[in-house]
Amino acid sequence: MTEREYNQCVHQYADNVFRFIVKNLKHEEDARDVVQSAFEKLWRNREQVEVATAKSYLFTIAYNQMIDHLRKVKRMSLQDDFTNDTRTVQQQTTQLKKTLQEALNRLSETQRSLVMLKDYEGYSYEEIGKIMDLNESQVKV
Repeated sequence: MTEREYNQCVHQYADNVFRFIVKNLKHEEDARDVVQSAFEKLWRNREQVEVATAKSYLFTIAYNQMIDHLRKVKRMSLQDDFTNDTRTVQQQTTQLKKTLQEALNRLSETQRSLVMLKDYEGYSYEEIGKIMDLNESQVKV
């Protein structure tokens, strides 16, 4: 395909390719990018493309570029969702820590120590009883 034939393809098919892509993407700016990319690829491969097959070649390229674009957008959307979910979890964790700390602060020193030894340090009721000089049933209450 010569430069002149390429320019004829641009003139002849640009609007049709754009309408096809924008109809599927529903976003004009993205459609322009996809069409531009398709024409760039046609230009780079013009020596291997026959003029008779240029239209189907161009639409195939544009379609594949559109699919690639949709995959990229979907990946970015999933990353954004993950980031938002991570922020939400972090906020919930922060709130939970704050609530837990407030609850611990309302306990007596002995009760707080029991909770810390059991839940944070992982001691058994028997071990906590020995540490705090209490019997096991007192520790459980």
